[in-house]
Amino acid sequence: MKQGRRFWAAAAVMVGIMFLFTFTVGGCSRSAPAEKVSAINITYVKAPLNVPSIVEKQRQMFEQEFAKDGITVTSQEITSGAKQTEAVAAGALDFCNGLGGTSAILAAANGVDIKIISMYSRAPKAFMILVKSPDIRSVPDLKGKKVAGPKGTILHQLLVTALVKNSLRAEDVQFFNMDIPGAVAALMNGSVDAALVAGADANKAMSAGARLLTDGQGLVDGTVVVGVRGGFLKQHPDLVKRFKQVQLDSVAFIRQNPEEAYRLAANELGLTVDEVRQMYPWYDFDPQVKDSDIQELKATQDFLYNNGMLTKKIDIEGLVVKDQ
Repeated sequence: MKQGRRFWAAAAVMVGIMFLFTFTVGGCSRSAPAEKVSAINITYVKAPLNVPSIVEKQRQMFEQEFAKDGITVTSQEITSGAKQTEAVAAGALDFCNGLGGTSAILAAANGVDIKIISMYSRAPKAFMILVKSPDIRSVPDLKGKKVAGPKGTILHQLLVTALVKNSLRAEDVQFFNMDIPGAVAALMNGSVDAALVAGADANKAMSAGARLLTDGQGLVDGTVVVGVRGGFLKQHPDLVKRFKQVQLDSVAFIRQNPEEAYRLAANELGLTVDEVRQMYPWYDFDPQVKDSDIQELKATQDFLYNNGMLTKKIDIEGLVVKDQ
């Protein structure tokens, strides 16, 4: 009997120890709950003709969606892709709502925790090489000429791709790194022979005497994406899903109310409604990531790598998150 009692007493102690162990380990193994979000930071990039962003801002679409949970939305006007991704790296920005594919790839290759969650736009016709001289009739005529535009961008990729397609190299032109307004000004005052221009700036330049040499059709898709801070995506996939729904809703609003959307864009960009109506068909704002988009991003990475702006390649499929 004593042995029996000692056995059951020892068993009870062991059960207690096992329960305590299980509770402790189980408690430690639980992932910490995601920190409650009180504010979301989103870029607002309206140019060259980002009608969905303009609609989202003017109709307060993000603000209304996230106000349901007491979340404040801050729109930051950061037009430079490099500065957008720097803000992501610093944790000061959650969503890049209109980021050039070149900027997204460069950032990811340099260790920035960023993911592409959807497409913003494709617009090969909106990206152009403009000239003034009547002696420059085709891309081969650019050999030895001065060309200005923003380095490491879709426009730069357009230039290099057009040169290569015409049996030239990037080194066959004198390239000057300038923002779009600076490039247009340099073209118009004769400081350069060609300018890399997009959207409404191209229309204004052509109205002032510039001429289209080529656009991106058959050369580049002009891929612009929506990026998110990787840590935010991991902790708040539900909020990312809701962000994407607002993006879909804004595109649906434009489709159902085109004249109202054109009016909002014209007021915001200082254009006429007719100018917006003329340029809008250049853009495809479908957010869905297609196989052709993946291939275009790979081509963009090849461009960056082959021209010394990227020292190592990354997994493009791993950069793009199709479903949340």
